[in-house]
Amino acid sequence: MRRRTLLGAGAAVVPASLPLRPSDLSLRPSEKRWIHTWTAMPQLTEPSNMPPAPFTGPSSVLVDTTLRQTVHVTVGGSRVRVRLSNAFGGAALPITAAAVALPLDGRAGVSSVRPGSSRPLTFGGRPGTTVPVGAQAVSDPVALPVGRGANLTITLYLAGGQASLDLTSHPGSRTTSYLIGGDHHTALDLPGAVGVAHWYLISGVEVEADVPAMAIVGDSLTDGRGSTTDGNDRWPDQVTGARVAVLNQAAGGNRVLNDGLGPNVLARLDRDVLATSGVDRMLIFEGVNDIGTAPATVAGQKAVREELIYAYEQIVTRAHAVDIRVYGATITPFGGNTGYDDPDGYREDTRTAVNSAIRHNGLFDDVVDFDAAVRDPGSPRMLSQAFDTGDHLHLNPAGYRAMAGVVPRRWLR
Repeated sequence: MRRRTLLGAGAAVVPASLPLRPSDLSLRPSEKRWIHTWTAMPQLTEPSNMPPAPFTGPSSVLVDTTLRQTVHVTVGGSRVRVRLSNAFGGAALPITAAAVALPLDGRAGVSSVRPGSSRPLTFGGRPGTTVPVGAQAVSDPVALPVGRGANLTITLYLAGGQASLDLTSHPGSRTTSYLIGGDHHTALDLPGAVGVAHWYLISGVEVEADVPAMAIVGDSLTDGRGSTTDGNDRWPDQVTGARVAVLNQAAGGNRVLNDGLGPNVLARLDRDVLATSGVDRMLIFEGVNDIGTAPATVAGQKAVREELIYAYEQIVTRAHAVDIRVYGATITPFGGNTGYDDPDGYREDTRTAVNSAIRHNGLFDDVVDFDAAVRDPGSPRMLSQAFDTGDHLHLNPAGYRAMAGVVPRRWLR
């Protein structure tokens, strides 16, 4: 029997004896290893999210371009390394040069770096690398101390660009990146650079640490739609007191069962969780897009309900096979949303039934009740007005703070 704790839904149910798994053992302080401290789920860039002209041409992208981006790490370390992704590229990805630095004043979404902090990134001792189609590249370690919750700047220069318009990115960065022509990867600032709220080509930052990581698999509610650009106030960003790395592996429009924006969860689980260094626990908070895009009929909703619950079981089975604990989160309300709400309430019935299964069926090792944290007590099918962005689906930073506040502290040890 798995651990199952219901938050706000009664007493905890814990078996008297549980088998000890490797992931239950604490690392000793001397047992440092490479773990992810930041991630972004790779996606195929949609036409509307491609780099603006002149950085996207008729048949190639980022030709003679410097790209500077900032990311928000969760745990710190004295050495870092960066992962570049060509998961969806239509051609090999040639990186001419790269650097990592601390942003000016430690801020997110700025084009300036702190003087003296820039370090060249190398790949097998070389200043650049070519990432094959579908692959990723991990840089050599760099001595650059970064603190818990710090921001980090990554700068890439592509002399020849990528000879394809299929580009790997994470459009929902909620963080400003900068593009400028020419090689400026060592520059302190990029005056005249063009700002865009997308990440391109980067998928992970690792540090040497003696703590594990928790991967969060989700959709736009975890990717942070409704949060503040350059504010780092998505709900995972607002989790406090974490002694583990908290990794955001979410994307707007993502679904559990079928591809949406990015591969479905069942397809991306190996890449985004099982093969992500340091992960010994995960949280699945996803399913609203599956419910909202399924037909608003009795048959359509019955099918998606059954398939979602089965998919959760599959996720748990696959994660447990590699000693990763799996936490579940209830699906938050969408009553009143013009896209997902339906007059007959079939989708709300499905959300309620799926949430009941999450709370009571022992699907997961532990459960957090995000639904209870952000719903309107007087109208449970609706978000609390104080948390609603206005579309009755996505939350504002206060709503994300409420979600972060109910994440069990024991998950973060």
